[in-house]
Amino acid sequence: MGYYVRVLGIRDDTIGVDQLRSAVLAGVPGAEFEIESDADDAWSELRVELPGEETIFVLERNPVVAGELGEEEIEEFLDELEDARPEAAARWLADYLPRVKVIYAFQILSSIDHGSGWAILDAVRKALWSVCGGILQADAEGFTNEAGYQITWQFSDNVSSRWPMAVLNPDGSWSAFEMELGDPAQREAFLQGRVPEGASPA
Repeated sequence: MGYYVRVLGIRDDTIGVDQLRSAVLAGVPGAEFEIESDADDAWSELRVELPGEETIFVLERNPVVAGELGEEEIEEFLDELEDARPEAAARWLADYLPRVKVIYAFQILSSIDHGSGWAILDAVRKALWSVCGGILQADAEGFTNEAGYQITWQFSDNVSSRWPMAVLNPDGSWSAFEMELGDPAQREAFLQGRVPEGASPA
């Protein structure tokens, strides 16, 4: 099935395959990879492979239009917000998600761990994000704000890592910081929408 990360763009601007190829080479000099797509510019799906024909991820472009997959995904995300925390971030997302115009969904495969796989994915994601704006979403992690800081919690209970996070202030601004996901006290503070004690400035 694979693991998915997504760019939820608020502008549905075209970015061609050659642009993505150039972005990877600029971000990962010397990277060896191949992009297979169903079209050069108006593509709907592409596959990125490492030498030896190992596919590291499949990328789908889904405009958010009535009756199509993009609209269905946004509706599913909105339904999931009923249980999302912190509550302030969930309310912000409920207002934001209907503005999304396009979803770029990366299906990440196990071969991503080979060579420069993750760096290639990151370069493609940044290139798309720079063109269409918006926020990010990742399975088993949650959503970010427009600056890329994590604002909802969907991590597993046994997660342990330093992570860039943000909580929404009453005035609508964000307070960004880096916290230890495995620290129970820091975790609970974040879930309540507070900057945890012991967190580092972002």
